[in-house]
Amino acid sequence: MNHRESENHNQKTIAIITARGGSKRIPRKNIRDFCGKPIIAYSIQTARDSGLFDLVMVSTDDEEIATIAREYGAEVPFLRSSRTSDDQSTTEDALLEVLDRYEELGLRFDIMCNLYPTAPLITADRLREAYELLMSEECNTVFPVVQFSFPPQRGLIMKDGYVLPVKHADYMKRSQDLCPILHDSGQFYFFRTESFRKTGSSVDKAKPIIVSEMEVQDIDTLTDWKLAELKYQMLKSAELQK
Repeated sequence: MNHRESENHNQKTIAIITARGGSKRIPRKNIRDFCGKPIIAYSIQTARDSGLFDLVMVSTDDEEIATIAREYGAEVPFLRSSRTSDDQSTTEDALLEVLDRYEELGLRFDIMCNLYPTAPLITADRLREAYELLMSEECNTVFPVVQFSFPPQRGLIMKDGYVLPVKHADYMKRSQDLCPILHDSGQFYFFRTESFRKTGSSVDKAKPIIVSEMEVQDIDTLTDWKLAELKYQMLKSAELQK
């Protein structure tokens, strides 16, 4: 085992699935049935199947979410405080609280992964790919990104009842002549814990894992939910045909 492999082997890792109880657009979103299971179950199982983590936990303020999370194999040793559960609190606040609470219990983690509870299209292979990138490259953060399906440079705005290009020079260019623009897929983030504590940033010295549109779906509406289920079923069907 070389020095880097030895260093990686000794890293303590935690997966933190952040799942507040409140959801205004889709009620009880984090535990709503998705293709036969509560949607949070997929994130828990994927984290466990990856074999990357010493501990998989769910950070929640909700007893029902906590119970379901435990049923699917996650730890919920404490509930979120009111300070990190209201509409003004951030995911970063919740993550730092988890790290602080575990440190009070004598547990410190070198690497953490913030995994979204509504990300059923993530695979264990993608998590392993991201972890390996974090371990092998000079970076502090790794997360999946996807290219915009339509060039944002050719976007339009409304002004006085008319549509106008955001930037006329770009609007007149061919799509293939425009620089591809990526966006966060909103699924997970791997961090070096020490760096995250210092910066509180998810884009500090960040490297991407580039994924396809089939692997990504925002879930903010019931239509989004149905699209995510369709993509999940198509991906599972493709797996079975291999």
